[in-house]
Amino acid sequence: MTGIDWLMKLPTIWISEATSRAASQGGDVGDGTVIISQCDGGLCGYVNRRVHRDTISLPLVSRWPTIRGKGGARGSRSMRIVTTLPQEDLRQVANAARKAEVDGFTGLVTLENRNDPFLAHAVASIATDRIELGTAVAIAFARSPMVVANAAWDLHVASRGRFVLGLGPQIRAHNERRFSVPWSAPVPRLREYTSALRAIWRAWETGGKLNYEGEYYRFTLMTPNFVPASMHLPMVPITLAAVGPYSLRLAGEVADGARLHAFCTRKYLETAVLPRIGEGLTKSGRARENFEITGGGFIVTGKDAEAVEKAVEWVRMRVAFYGSTPAYWPVLAAHGLEDLGRELNALSRLGKWDEMTKRIPDDVVRLFAAVGTHNDIAAQIEARFGGLVDTVYASISSAMPSDMPGRVVAEVRRIPVAFTGYATSFARTT
Repeated sequence: MTGIDWLMKLPTIWISEATSRAASQGGDVGDGTVIISQCDGGLCGYVNRRVHRDTISLPLVSRWPTIRGKGGARGSRSMRIVTTLPQEDLRQVANAARKAEVDGFTGLVTLENRNDPFLAHAVASIATDRIELGTAVAIAFARSPMVVANAAWDLHVASRGRFVLGLGPQIRAHNERRFSVPWSAPVPRLREYTSALRAIWRAWETGGKLNYEGEYYRFTLMTPNFVPASMHLPMVPITLAAVGPYSLRLAGEVADGARLHAFCTRKYLETAVLPRIGEGLTKSGRARENFEITGGGFIVTGKDAEAVEKAVEWVRMRVAFYGSTPAYWPVLAAHGLEDLGRELNALSRLGKWDEMTKRIPDDVVRLFAAVGTHNDIAAQIEARFGGLVDTVYASISSAMPSDMPGRVVAEVRRIPVAFTGYATSFARTT
């Protein structure tokens, strides 16, 4: 049965957006009732939350059937905009998450730098109702797929299907010296990691036998005592961090989306990123509209020119830092800036970080960023990212939180994109 067939078989009522919101907070409209309401100018649907999880089986498809709307909601073709959660103090998470939801952001993400990437989402999942939650990204090889499967499962259930698992391999030095885990070829290992996660989730949801054996991971023991209750939700979407050609192709082939590095330019997106992702999608036989491309640059904005300049200096520092790393030099090469990369690398070895930042001129900063005040940043975002990515980061670090007002978020969410929604399924084996 398809998602729309399932939806149409349940009793349906039409209600206002206000009533819809009240029902989502526990209002009584009848168990099993599907609420269809006006939401962001389109239609939104969900099952009354009082339905007992053991008495209804949701379709094994993505979220809700494609219902066209606007403003970046699932089922629309409008840009989505996400921002970061504060992770330093979990007591700040609930208020920050609620504010982001009120301001119209479509997603909240966490990083794995100084803090755990999963814990903040436990707070956000019960503090919010609509906004999507995701890791951007969690370091895969530092954890067993079984550990990640459990964390993602619990967050997906707590958020009622709003969690997206973003994974990345990190580089060899961090794996071996920061996490003390063995290093191996990242692309084939991440491919296996992804399929192992889906095998675990499928066994949990369907009650089938867990029998996954690969080159890097083996999972064959799963007794009833360790099986969580079926969540009756679509499978957790998996997005992969991707920089080089092989990881980009892998994301297109096995993931539900790609999380691109901020050290990226429009030209590199056009000539290197999208073609490789396209190759992966072609190999897997999947549609571009069900694959989310996120990131691919910085957004530099503020209420006035002074605030913008302050943000520009922060991005200038990040461009210098990333540009000193040989793994990112193909991006510089797309603009004939190979010598700049080598110069930055030499300065980094001498610890001359301030000098590195001074070597990044304004025109190079603008290759990597959409720059403008709140009054014109939406147009700059469309010029920089439009037609290429589906989701942009208003903030990529809690050190530089977004101050983008709701009216600007709404403008960004009117930019057209290709992505309409994930097509996750427990039947998928890769």
